[in-house]
Amino acid sequence: MKKLLLASAVAALSVSAAQAAPTIYGKAFVAADYVNAEFDSNNNTFDRDEDTVEINSYSSRIGLKGSEAMTADTDVVYQLEYGIRPDGEDRTFKSRDTYLGVKNKNFGEVRAGRNQSTLDYINNVIVNEGYWDNLGSNNLNSNQQLAGLNMSDSGRINNSIIWKAPKYNNMPLDFALMYSSDRNEDNGLTDKDDGYGAALTFDQGTGFTLGVAYDKDQNISGDIIRGTATVNLGKYMAAPVTLGALYQQADFDYSSEDEKGLVVSANMDLNNFARPANVYVQYNNTESLDGNKDSDSDQIVVGGKYFFKDNLIMHAYAGMNKADNVSTKAADIDDNMVNTIGDTEVFVAGTGLEYRF
Repeated sequence: MKKLLLASAVAALSVSAAQAAPTIYGKAFVAADYVNAEFDSNNNTFDRDEDTVEINSYSSRIGLKGSEAMTADTDVVYQLEYGIRPDGEDRTFKSRDTYLGVKNKNFGEVRAGRNQSTLDYINNVIVNEGYWDNLGSNNLNSNQQLAGLNMSDSGRINNSIIWKAPKYNNMPLDFALMYSSDRNEDNGLTDKDDGYGAALTFDQGTGFTLGVAYDKDQNISGDIIRGTATVNLGKYMAAPVTLGALYQQADFDYSSEDEKGLVVSANMDLNNFARPANVYVQYNNTESLDGNKDSDSDQIVVGGKYFFKDNLIMHAYAGMNKADNVSTKAADIDDNMVNTIGDTEVFVAGTGLEYRF
């Protein structure tokens, strides 16, 4: 009898240990991109031209995550995720979403650490992959490689805490609040403010979603409001197509002009292949880039994916971005950095392989 009790206790401990073990996950996404980019300055001295093939890594990462019960209703949740570069360009691990928190079925989930901003919680309209998998940057920095320019993007926020509300009576709403602290790490050299954010998503599981998000002093110095809508036509007719639209307005503290951005996308599943595949198209338009009323951009991208396996995906894409009256810094003949204004045009076609684990 004692041996039986001992064996039962060991088995119970083994099950508990297995449940507490973290999950290791990640992905490697490497692509070959043909890049042709031009910057035509108002002063021809600062014109730039790039024409090359690049080997790039996109959102490659490795991480571990898990949870462990504290009480019958409350779990500790954690995630440590780091960006990696299989192309070898940057050999250091860069922190992505890293947090420690608690989850309670009655009070929701709280995460503290480095978190993706709540502005991204409704970012389900973006279908681009690889080189174009972002909203981009809305300005060219000094000596920055030429790239597509679009509306202000959402990012990960340091020193932040997120509360995700629990589900009440199966209501089709997801709600999250975010706070980010200014820790004054620069000894008062700048006067940054604490940041705030919120996101609300409506999804009944019928193929139609709506989302609205707002943040202040997190992704930019100022306010951003974003709204999204998607519809899966396959839920209503014999058309395996999902349509999406995103509208965003950014109000910068340093400009009286609001940046306005629009994204429309379509993703279609292909059913005539042995394995799942899809094609997509996405159009971006931004007015008053970075609060500059004379600076606008347009971008169009087409692409597709083929799933050799659920975790082994081939990508192909091509796109073009044009932006007018973009300002940047360049070195003059005396190596002094001066401001210059011009137009950019970026064309990229690429193919890559993604492996998830």
